[in-house]
Amino acid sequence: QPKTTSARIILSEEYEGIITRDYGFIIAIVDVLEVGPGIIIPGNANTFHQVEFSVLSFRPKLGEVVEGEVVELVDFGAFCRLGPLDGLVHVSQICDDYISYEQVGNRFIGKETGKILEVNNEVRTKVIAVSLGTGRSGKLGLTMRQKYLGKLEWIEADVEEEYANIEAKKLKASEEEEVGEE
Repeated sequence: QPKTTSARIILSEEYEGIITRDYGFIIAIVDVLEVGPGIIIPGNANTFHQVEFSVLSFRPKLGEVVEGEVVELVDFGAFCRLGPLDGLVHVSQICDDYISYEQVGNRFIGKETGKILEVNNEVRTKVIAVSLGTGRSGKLGLTMRQKYLGKLEWIEADVEEEYANIEAKKLKASEEEEVGEE
């Protein structure tokens, strides 16, 4: 096999699916750019090469807004899949309402708003804590409490309500202007 093909196979086995502090979650080896000369160690049948390569990685940043899918609900919060990583939205960060967890229905319900969050719901979240370990572990803390965050259906309803409020203000201003002209 050509050196680049062998290098790509070995790099994929060693790095794909790994979390590093510098690069985040390594999704894939994109390209093998250069394979240096080989070194042979006595008693070992392998050759060892310096390799320059590029990767596709996901490194979440504090404050970044990302969309994902709710993959698991537990009494203390919702786990959301954001590409290759799962993050936790603590129950206190789901929405601006008192939230209760229904174990039987496996869902969260807002006491005043009636908002429901279930597995497989699409959500927009904001990264509020990042702890990238090494190997295959890392932790993401997420929130959905701010405006235009949360279940996508909630966001659509908020946008429609805000648009209706703007239109109502325009109509009122127009009516006041007409009254003032008379």
